[in-house]
Amino acid sequence: MTPDDLVLTPMGLRFRGRHYPCSVGRGGVTACKREGDGATPIGVHRIVGMLYRLDRLARPADWAVPIGPGDIWSDDPEDRHYNLMIRKPYPHSHEVLRRADPLYDLVLITDWNWPEAKPGHGSCIFLHQWRRPHYPTEGCIAFRRDHLIDIARKIQPSTRLIVRPQ
Repeated sequence: MTPDDLVLTPMGLRFRGRHYPCSVGRGGVTACKREGDGATPIGVHRIVGMLYRLDRLARPADWAVPIGPGDIWSDDPEDRHYNLMIRKPYPHSHEVLRRADPLYDLVLITDWNWPEAKPGHGSCIFLHQWRRPHYPTEGCIAFRRDHLIDIARKIQPSTRLIVRPQ
């Protein structure tokens, strides 16, 4: 481990000498991630992308990509685009990335079950803004807005996210 790793601990996420309070999946953390279990997968994951709402947020890093009006994330394990960012129209199950609420104003994308997604192992694990303090996610890791922005400004592509058993 290095100080540049994002390390999930029972007290929050440790990064560069700071602890950031965060929420994890409603199913806790697990070594056996499955589609729909609401759990955050244990392991070493890399940050492979950063998305942001250009209309709501200044670009947090030079490698961040704006979220467009038609951008969605496929979460249908039966479709060939499973666990990939694609565009509308799309007839299969998906998450809208350009939401009315601020949850996905800034999204850090991990390499969980990516780039070669295995159906049933769960779609992408994002780092995003929380709904309210410590409110559980569907498996992602969520933060206070200012903390997420601070983290996003300091990480690099391929920064490691280490999720250990709690």
